[in-house]
Amino acid sequence: MIATGAEYRKLELANLARFEGAGVYYGATFLEAQRCADDEVIVVGGGNSAGQAATFLARTSRHVHVLIRGESLAASMSNYLIRRIEESSNITLNVGSEIVELSGYDSLEGVVWRNREGSRTCLPIQHVFSMTSAKPNTEWLQGCLELDEKGFILTGHRASSEARDGAAAARFGSRPAAEYETSLPRVFAVGDVRSGSTKRVAAAVGEGSACISLVHRALADA
Repeated sequence: MIATGAEYRKLELANLARFEGAGVYYGATFLEAQRCADDEVIVVGGGNSAGQAATFLARTSRHVHVLIRGESLAASMSNYLIRRIEESSNITLNVGSEIVELSGYDSLEGVVWRNREGSRTCLPIQHVFSMTSAKPNTEWLQGCLELDEKGFILTGHRASSEARDGAAAARFGSRPAAEYETSLPRVFAVGDVRSGSTKRVAAAVGEGSACISLVHRALADA
């Protein structure tokens, strides 16, 4: 069972560690949404995870500021999420922008971001959601498993149906690949390293627990 996870790009700020878990978060769940209900929040990132976080938080937050370094979301976010952001009256997209300063003592109390023209915005925001790209820890596999375009491990039906040379499908014969099974029979992947996973700790733990039964079944069939 492969559970090597992924490395997430963090904000390049000297005092970032002070506010991780105390104002800076890497996931937008119901718990975080409760913490920042009726507050202004910042979502950093232009991918689907950032779009999903922004639209989710907009349900309960007073206002959501989305910060991206690029000039548009078109290249990195699904159209349906872009439409939802554009149609949300309490979401503002700030292009060509990045956070340059975090302030506070025990928890985050203020944020400063700067755009490409050098203009700075300073707001007393206490919640920042860093939803930037992740790099899966799969280099060590050296091509022995099928990966998606971003390097995450394909599992289940996709592990065989999206194989480049059809070899994966041949390995399984007539049986389908199990839910967390990779392109190599009896090799499984769970958690953040798996393509299509929700990239949450609780979800990764659940996948690992569910996969154990598949491992026992594979051993029994050996």
